[in-house]
Amino acid sequence: MAKRAIGIDIGGTGIKGALVDVKSGKLLSERLRYATPDGGTPKDIAHTLRDLIAHLPKAEGLPVGICFPAVVKAGVTKSAANVSSEWINLDADRLFEKELKRTVHVLNDADAAGLAEAKYGAAKNVQGLVLMTTLGTGIGTALIYNGKLIPNAELGHLEIDGIDYESKAAYSAKERDELSWEQWAKRLQKYYSKLEAYLTPDLFIVGGGVSKEHEMFLPLLKLKTKIVPATNRNSAGILGAAYWAKKHTTD
Repeated sequence: MAKRAIGIDIGGTGIKGALVDVKSGKLLSERLRYATPDGGTPKDIAHTLRDLIAHLPKAEGLPVGICFPAVVKAGVTKSAANVSSEWINLDADRLFEKELKRTVHVLNDADAAGLAEAKYGAAKNVQGLVLMTTLGTGIGTALIYNGKLIPNAELGHLEIDGIDYESKAAYSAKERDELSWEQWAKRLQKYYSKLEAYLTPDLFIVGGGVSKEHEMFLPLLKLKTKIVPATNRNSAGILGAAYWAKKHTTD
């Protein structure tokens, strides 16, 4: 019991969840996926989470960690991406605890992915500053320093050439503009070079679904900093959220 928690990953189109061994970083159940309700309202998402958790085995009383596409401060969602604006300035911890009847801790989705890599993946035992980036519809980022999370880094919105550069460098931009790997890599080069100049990290980690094709674009980047693919991929949010819940729950 002491080593287990539930991890939930809420996205604009899907909600995934599983039971996690937070010591080993292994899933102890099948990873369930439900569609995100149309409109993504707090009430509807809370009801979906209740149904999802009800189908997890041996989950009675376990804490729940939830990663969410928003800036999250002390359990309050301060923004909302691809979900209802009702989430802005909402006490999400309280909402979910009332619905799920158990301890809940909410954090940003990129932060959860970064934690998963720090505890169970490419950043495990790495000292110094690790910068996790998730390349998808936008660019999510997480800062990890000596294994500890520095929350709510929104570096995907870095302004380069006068624009929010995730609009040029996210994986969605590659698809939208029908870019070759080489063309997209030139945009990524500009983005990662700017991050490198500002922060001088010790390691870059690249996540998101496209990371499984990392051999097509990471070798094209010329950086001083080592850059590697994430290892947890589709389970990263679940693992990081479960770890966060256990870390902040007193037995």
